Amino acid sequence: MRSHGETLSARKAAVLRAVVEGYISTTQPVGSSYVSEAADLGVSPATVRNEMLALEQAGYLSQPHTSAGRIPTEKGYRHFVDALTDVSSTLGRTEHQQVREFFDTTHSELEQMLADTSALLADLTAYAALVVAPQHSSATIRSVNLVDLSERLVMALVVYENGSVDKRTIEMEQHAGAEELARAAAQLTDLLAGCPASALRGRDMACALSPVAVRVLDSLVDLGDAEEQLFVGGAASVAGLFDATDTVRSVLGILEKQLVVVSLVKDILDRGLTVAIGSETGVAPLAECSLIVAPYEVAGRPVGSIGVLGPTRMNYPQALAAVAVVSQKLGDRLSSP
Repeated sequence: MRSHGETLSARKAAVLRAVVEGYISTTQPVGSSYVSEAADLGVSPATVRNEMLALEQAGYLSQPHTSAGRIPTEKGYRHFVDALTDVSSTLGRTEHQQVREFFDTTHSELEQMLADTSALLADLTAYAALVVAPQHSSATIRSVNLVDLSERLVMALVVYENGSVDKRTIEMEQHAGAEELARAAAQLTDLLAGCPASALRGRDMACALSPVAVRVLDSLVDLGDAEEQLFVGGAASVAGLFDATDTVRSVLGILEKQLVVVSLVKDILDRGLTVAIGSETGVAPLAECSLIVAPYEVAGRPVGSIGVLGPTRMNYPQALAAVAVVSQKLGDRLSSP
């Protein structure tokens, strides 16, 4: 977690932690009597009330109503998250088994696997789950296959080392037989294997290729321009996470904007964060949300990212553990032959 530099006394930190955990579990403002029992500080309720008041004055807590207990502010959540250490134990044995079984048994194409992974993560956390697919512009090509669809239509299947596949339907000038397609596919595989998709544009690589291979190559030069795909699981659960209908509508609206979400996830990771809380997302409609993100790696290199989006009162330890486990297992699965 990223530290924000400000420190609290051990007692204030314990009181703040009790308020955050109490509010996450009950969704109700937390009073001093609850904190006295939960924090087990061995001090009087009056002392706890004084500590809560001090935390409120310092901006870690707020009081919705005069006679109500306190709730955490963004600053309070941030201190709570930064103080978390090992969260792996917060994901139960059943959940760990669910993740293992999923990745042990899934044999779908990459796109379907990522969609199913988003559903898995949403099920584990009860929040909206995001999976950003590997970016083709930097993905390394493994092979090219050509399939005869009809008299003059050919499908090119570009297979990447990260397991993803690009499909492109190409209209040929004349019919190409099975032998011509096999020869062209072999030439293209020899030429492109080990190259990133972004290297296709602007390179003169057609000199030794057959006419069929040249036509296919011309149709593939824009592969690296494709936008990163986003898979969202559990979007329907958002309706039950927020009290205000306007908030639900705003959050769902953001989740439908693929470019905004992909850019947001990338920005959070670029800032060195794993958790963005409220205004830290930089997106006004997500002011009442937190986003937990993590990259997943293939052969030791980050290729995509996953995350969960929920209210600022989300169960951070459990959600962090779920994101960490799923990102690790997804990377392992994509790295395996």
